[in-house]
Amino acid sequence: MIMDKKIYWDKRFQSEGYVWGTSPSQTAEYAAAIFRKNGVQKILVPGSGYGRNTKFFSESGFDVTGIEISDVAGEMAREYDPQTRTYHGSVLDMPSNDSQYDAVYCYNVLHLFREKERKQCLQACADKVKGNGLLFFIVFSDREPSFAKGQKVEKNTFESRPGRPVHYFTEAELRHYFEHFEIIESGITEDAENHSEGPHTHVLLYILARKPLSG
Repeated sequence: MIMDKKIYWDKRFQSEGYVWGTSPSQTAEYAAAIFRKNGVQKILVPGSGYGRNTKFFSESGFDVTGIEISDVAGEMAREYDPQTRTYHGSVLDMPSNDSQYDAVYCYNVLHLFREKERKQCLQACADKVKGNGLLFFIVFSDREPSFAKGQKVEKNTFESRPGRPVHYFTEAELRHYFEHFEIIESGITEDAENHSEGPHTHVLLYILARKPLSG
């Protein structure tokens, strides 16, 4: 499964380059403001791609570490965003170091797994966050225009591109995933993109949660 994902993303970055452009998601700007208010310094960005969001965080003064499964994207990131430390690997298998982060910013990654791996992904991220640290996750919602397109592989999970399952969350389901954390806020947000599919707007869910001190 991990190798399939690596092959998929390597091919996509090889053929499409800076797929989503170089402007950060508006959710990164929102998260950065929250992180500043909470004294966050060290941020972990799982699925960091070629660095469009990590560069925004690093240039905003944060100490940023990215995890990226694609070798191609990782090399792009090291050139595009040299301030960020980018490690190669799956978010299901974080680097075995003792680093602990003040916050995780996870943009459009959690929904790219099937149910078992989604829970593993969240746990792997939570394990890297200090007690009382923040987790800011963004995922596809069931209001997304692409919902129910492609082969159904699990409940609300469809494979519209071979090798890329996508799960579409309801807000209640997303909050259930974070039931062991202090949920600060959640809701719908929209993110405009313009790439191979042309101009379009994603209807996303976000959640901001705090890890318990004893977690």
